[in-house]
Amino acid sequence: MTNVTESASLGGPSRPTGRHGRRRALLIVIAILALIAVALTGGAMAYAKQFDDRALPGTTILGQDVSGKSADEISALVAEKGEGVSVAVTAGDQEVEVPLADLGVTVDADATATAALDRENSVAEVISSTWSGEHPVAPVVSVDDAAVADFAKSLVPEDKTEPVDAEVTFDEDAQTWNAVPGRNGQGVDPKVLVDTVTQKAPALESFSVEQPIEEIAPAITTEEAEETVGTISSLLEQPMSIQGADDATHEVSAEKRSGWLSVAPDKAGEALAISVDEDAVREWVSDRATDDAVEAKDGIEQIDEDGKVVKVVAEKEDGLKITNTDAVADELIAALQGTTPLEAAFETQKIKAEVNEVDAPKDPDDEKDKKDEDAKDDDTKDADKKDEDAAKDEKDKDEKSKDEKDKSKDSDEETPADKPTGEKWIDVNLSNKTVTAYVGDTPVWGPRSIVDGKEGNETVTGSFEIYLRYDRQDMTNAAYYPEGHEKYYLTPDVPWVQYFHNGYGFHGAPWRSSFGYSGSHGCINMTVSDAKWLYDWASMGTRVESHY
Repeated sequence: MTNVTESASLGGPSRPTGRHGRRRALLIVIAILALIAVALTGGAMAYAKQFDDRALPGTTILGQDVSGKSADEISALVAEKGEGVSVAVTAGDQEVEVPLADLGVTVDADATATAALDRENSVAEVISSTWSGEHPVAPVVSVDDAAVADFAKSLVPEDKTEPVDAEVTFDEDAQTWNAVPGRNGQGVDPKVLVDTVTQKAPALESFSVEQPIEEIAPAITTEEAEETVGTISSLLEQPMSIQGADDATHEVSAEKRSGWLSVAPDKAGEALAISVDEDAVREWVSDRATDDAVEAKDGIEQIDEDGKVVKVVAEKEDGLKITNTDAVADELIAALQGTTPLEAAFETQKIKAEVNEVDAPKDPDDEKDKKDEDAKDDDTKDADKKDEDAAKDEKDKDEKSKDEKDKSKDSDEETPADKPTGEKWIDVNLSNKTVTAYVGDTPVWGPRSIVDGKEGNETVTGSFEIYLRYDRQDMTNAAYYPEGHEKYYLTPDVPWVQYFHNGYGFHGAPWRSSFGYSGSHGCINMTVSDAKWLYDWASMGTRVESHY
């Protein structure tokens, strides 16, 4: 028998089985594909390399392809494009052509180039942009609205007028508020040009625009001014008053209110605003409160050695204080601003006065009797005094050294007398023809002899205050009697003058050699030294009590 296996091995070439053949074929295909991939990748990378720092395929600006261009090239292209743009503006009868820059338009060519290159430069992006089509980039353009508006306004011919706002004024002579009419002007509404430039400039193409010159109404119209005058009139017609102390009424007159009001444009300049001078209102209310207030006035009573009241020089008068001045001022200001009606009244508080008790002046006759009695006793006392003096001299010698030792110690331990306290006032006693200065109930100077008004020119009596002072003054009655009249007088350089009521006052009288009688024209004549002391001690407002 023939061996089949052997025959096969010895015979022709052997054939692979089906499984091995398929594997070999797959490997060959893979190798071929790998070679193709390497070739394609290398080509893609080479292709992408061309776009390093350049615009990718499909990049356009305003429809123009800038693929493959550098930033500098794109910037130059955009700048050239912008410089070639002009705007034809028609305003009334004139037409002007201006470049974008003159209208306040800025074309940022560098920023536009940066935006055009602002894409990822990878192989995948390059391949993708190649197949994806156009990638438009808008130019970077900015518009200065204010510059465009200024250009629009410059188109108005110089012979055209600006609008004039209406006003409200106050005629002080006629005491009336009046509306001053506004006036239309010729001008432009710059919004037309601003909107058109803002819309069309980014296209970087020349265009035209019509900017109308038209009637421009003022920001504040005549109607508004007349309405404001009406508001003020209503405000002035409303009755306003403040209920004062003791049933007094302080009317706030229309004239006074007008002086506190003013009218001016508001901060935006688009409307009229009424304002109130609050400081002036507060000052007026404070003055009224001061008028109503009453300063407490202490009474003055003269008492004898037993403490008995022998004379009332001045009755005490309680004072009155206004306690709500600021609140009343606030109410008046609110009423003037038209927010609330005026219902104001001063509130008061009583201030109690006191009584100063002063020693009654001694009777001149009693003083004389006492001096006579004292003189009689002097003779008797002289003999005794001689003996006493001898004994005293001896004693003084013994104590002299002790006094000297204790002198410094005693001076350290001395306590100064208490200073008098209270109101300064001047007592003019016309019965005794004297002037005395007091602090409270303590006499600090005087009594000093004076010359008061003679018969027919009696010195005034009552409670007063010093209201006018001169260190020197020429005194005359020329207002009543002409020069040459028997009653006419002129006394130059009268010293230390202090007036306390009309023409009545204290002053020095160097022409007099004696005092203590009635003989002046009504003033209190004093020695020059006394008048100076009183002038230096007193002041404006010092109280004066003149009485018999």
